[in-house]
Order: sequence, then structure tokens, then C-alpha cells
Amino acid sequence: MPPSRTSPPPTSSPKPLGLTPSQRASFARDGYLLIPNFLSPTTTAALLAETNHLLTTFPLATHPLTRFSTGESSAHVSDTYFLTSGNKIHFFFEEDAFDLSTGALTKPQALAINKIGHYLHALSPPFRAATLTPAAAAVARDLGFRDPRVLQSMVICKQPEIGGRVPPHQDSTFLYTDPPSAVGFWIALEDATRENGCLSFARGSHRRAGVESRFVRRRDGAGTEFVGVEGGRFPEGMETEVGAVGKEEEEYTLGEVQAGTLVLIHGNLLHKSERNCSPRGRMIYTFHVIEGESRYDERNWLQPPEGGFTRLEQDGV
Repeated sequence: MPPSRTSPPPTSSPKPLGLTPSQRASFARDGYLLIPNFLSPTTTAALLAETNHLLTTFPLATHPLTRFSTGESSAHVSDTYFLTSGNKIHFFFEEDAFDLSTGALTKPQALAINKIGHYLHALSPPFRAATLTPAAAAVARDLGFRDPRVLQSMVICKQPEIGGRVPPHQDSTFLYTDPPSAVGFWIALEDATRENGCLSFARGSHRRAGVESRFVRRRDGAGTEFVGVEGGRFPEGMETEVGAVGKEEEEYTLGEVQAGTLVLIHGNLLHKSERNCSPRGRMIYTFHVIEGESRYDERNWLQPPEGGFTRLEQDGV
């Protein structure tokens, strides 16, 4: 695999609302964009406090101990607890938080969770207040969204010493619309570094890597599976390139960021993160936006709650 390179520190700050022309051009070229200080220190601290509250107060005794794996064949994807999390706040454990011989937890519950999802933006007041904002809506508009909808939100904990590796993937595989339209709003709640498993990006891969498979519910109701894409593989009107290489052969650029930084991630972009073997955690909050005018069908694993996916633009925005 080619060596990774480190992204240079961002040199520009965002406008009070929306993106500058240079930021829009950078996102179109690279497929990702780092925006420092998108969240204030006060808001970042409030989200960390809410996360810690959720981690320490959820009822462990009645939890099904569903584990989250970053591999594509994990049993969790067939778990009812996972499949019913679209309109709830559920907790998913790190695989390495359990003793292999006994199945018992080896970590305190707050240090054993891989992620919390997938309806924080509606059910948690602090996360809702940080998600459905004029600033986020303005960014979405500058990215070309006509009717931006938030369909899921998660805290990913990347726990000290056991935070699992996430292999190269495209978000639109898991959040498919026809044509593809997903964009991730990934926000660091703690500094993300090489040591604790920051993101890495295959720069420009969103223009050469079409969405070839999608993560769906099985037609027989027996869990989930990956199937080939029959609809669009690239967003509508996007300029594409030929000569795609394999996921592992791409050159990945490290994206080390400070707490409060927003990272925009195109749904076609190949990105990954390595295992966290350090003694420091790497808490992040991420929500995904899709185009409300694009087709989102009943086969997707995540189905809309009653009333549909949440409008990013609220009254008064």
C-alpha cells in the first residue's frame, strides 16, 4: 500500500455562514474539506458532556450487547437492535471490549462503546441544537442541496486501546439514493491525530470511484446484505474520471484535526481510519445529509421515521 501523506493545516476560515468559493472548489476537487472552528469550544464541550452522560447512564442490564464491527460481514447488521435504531438512541459495543472466552466485558461500559446512533439529531437536545443550525444549512446549500435532509447521526467513540480500524469505504454504499447524494458532516469533539485514529482520505476518489454496491435489507426479512447498484453510481451532473484503482491501492492522506473542526465528506469518497492503540480517545459526532428530491427506496437498511427524514433547514433558518 502506498504511504500516507499528511494534510497541510487548513489555512482558511469559513464565512460566518456557508462556504467560500475556494472552499467549494477544494471540496469539488478533493472530495473532502476541513473547516476548523466550525463548532465553538462551548458547543464542543456541551456535546462531549452529553456523550459522557449517555455513555454512563444507559441501562447495561437490559442491553443485548450488540457489537459493532467495521468489517462487511459482521453479525450486527442482522441484529434487530441495530435495524431498529433509525429513530432511537442505541449503543453498540467495540468487539474488543469482551473477553473472548467468557463473553464478559473487560472495560467499563463508558469505555466499551464503539458508537451511539442513529437519531441523536432528533432525540438529544444538545445534538439537535448543534445539527439543525443556520451554519450547517448554509453549508449544505453551498454544496448544491435543494432539500437537505438529515437521515442519521452518530457519536463514534474510537475508544483508547481498543478503537477498531475502519477499512476504506464510501458512505453512499450505506446511505444510497438514486442518484447518489450523501455528504457526511464529521465533527471532531476531541483532537483527532495519527496516534488515536484520525481519518485518511483518497483525495479525488469521489470522481473516479462509482458506488458499486449498497447495503440493504434482505427481501426475505432475514437481516441485511450487500447488493450491486442498479441506479446511478455518481451524483447527478458531476464530472468523473476514468482509471479508478482499487481501494487499497489508493494513496491516503491523513486528516489530523483539532476539536471543533468540521470535515465534509463526499458520499463517493474513499476514506478510512486506523485502529486506536493510544491511551487517548477520539470522540467525534457525525451526521449525514441526503438530497430530499432523490429517490430513497425501501431496500435501504435505514428507513425513514414517521414524518420522513429531518429537514436540515428549520423554520427561521
